[in-house]
Amino acid sequence: MAEQMIHEILPVGWLQCNCSILGDPQTREALVLDPGEDVDRILEALARHSLTVRAIVSTHAHIDHVGGLRKLHQVTGAPVLMHGDDLDLYRHLDAQAAWLGVPPPESTSIDQVLREGDTLRWGPYAASILHTPGHTPGSVSLYLPANDGELRSPAVDSGKLFAGDTLFAGSIGRTDLWGGSMPSILRSIHEKLLALPDSTRVYPGHGLATTIGEERANNPFLQLPSDSGRGERR
Repeated sequence: MAEQMIHEILPVGWLQCNCSILGDPQTREALVLDPGEDVDRILEALARHSLTVRAIVSTHAHIDHVGGLRKLHQVTGAPVLMHGDDLDLYRHLDAQAAWLGVPPPESTSIDQVLREGDTLRWGPYAASILHTPGHTPGSVSLYLPANDGELRSPAVDSGKLFAGDTLFAGSIGRTDLWGGSMPSILRSIHEKLLALPDSTRVYPGHGLATTIGEERANNPFLQLPSDSGRGERR
């Protein structure tokens, strides 16, 4: 029986952003998602599993998700990936830091601009990029089908969804910050995330994991019309 994918979740920084390490136990290739801070802890986990980082992926450019990009890139040499619609937000980390009353982190170059439908591969695994704007203009989610890592139809397969700050257990991302939009985030969730199988395991950018089925049935924000309300304050 094939070994399961290595998956470590490290809540990092004072806002406890969930940094995910996804590793292939055979090739030892890995993706790192949202290294917000605490890069030494991330590097320790990579070393413990003898993993080489294939790519560093930012689900969106809020300061708590990108603070460790520069250091992790410098140490690993792995390319940094982000959706193009969040590049302007990333260029203004100083404004984000001033709003929070914290020092701004050093930024790094973005090596690859992500787009809807892109595929990220490491070892035998393949994750598809879903552009899910609303929390920020360039928010993305990563969908990793089950089984052997080959991309399959979402209608017949289940797997893992790394949702950034778009969808949480019992809530959704806040939409009252730079570029946020309640109609857009609800559209992203209903048209793209809820199109996935109910069994899909959802790993949000903060807090506990959930499933698409659980959120479809019980998430109160998903009962709202697209032009009302505000989401979770993260």
